[in-house]
Amino acid sequence: MASEGQPGGSNLTACRPVWPASSMVAIVIPAKDEEQRIHRVLLAAFESKLADQVIVVSDGSTDRTAQVARKYKSVQVVELRRNHGKGGAMLEGVNATEADIICFIDADLLGLRGEHVDAIIRPVLEGRCDMCIGVFRGGEYWSDMAQKISPYISGQRAMRRELIEGIPYLGELRMGVEVALKAEAKRRKARILRVPLRGVSNCSKEKKLGLVKGTSQRMKMYKEMATAIVKIRKDRRRTRRKRK
Repeated sequence: MASEGQPGGSNLTACRPVWPASSMVAIVIPAKDEEQRIHRVLLAAFESKLADQVIVVSDGSTDRTAQVARKYKSVQVVELRRNHGKGGAMLEGVNATEADIICFIDADLLGLRGEHVDAIIRPVLEGRCDMCIGVFRGGEYWSDMAQKISPYISGQRAMRRELIEGIPYLGELRMGVEVALKAEAKRRKARILRVPLRGVSNCSKEKKLGLVKGTSQRMKMYKEMATAIVKIRKDRRRTRRKRK
């Protein structure tokens, strides 16, 4: 298990060595046109022994993503009529729960099991970190390589609610949301852990959409990540000017 930050260095409010038994954990699954894949992720979510609530946010899907999710009676489905982007969908999921700890899981994962979900949640629930990121290992080659290059750009993470609420423009970030979450954690000196998700990988955009459209969507994703970096830097400069 890899870690970042000092155990005593977090300046988040109400830090506790162990979370109280009353802490609520919600799994939020943002999904756009994932009717063919989301059922596997939902099965893993229900295998979790630590989650209290499962929320699917259908982000302007044009297929039956929401209907598939509703087949699971205990799933709360938030159906967005227009596409908000990943950041907006995640925010809608957070707004739909009062949970203290939020665990985000992508809807297109392969090989995910309940034990993987709990491996992400447990360190936050036990107070060992403020954010825990799941990193692909031993799955599809390209998924593993992408995580080795950018281990913090992962849709699989659990965190304390106040970390999410500390980003006022979260809903505007689309695919740049993971960049912003990492930046916010660093700004607040939050304790971050990374845990390996053995045998888990995601379904590439090229595999889902075909080479041409998939590559186009990948380029769009990189552009949105770059936009998020620019927005974060502008926000930091604005904050520094206010302090002066």
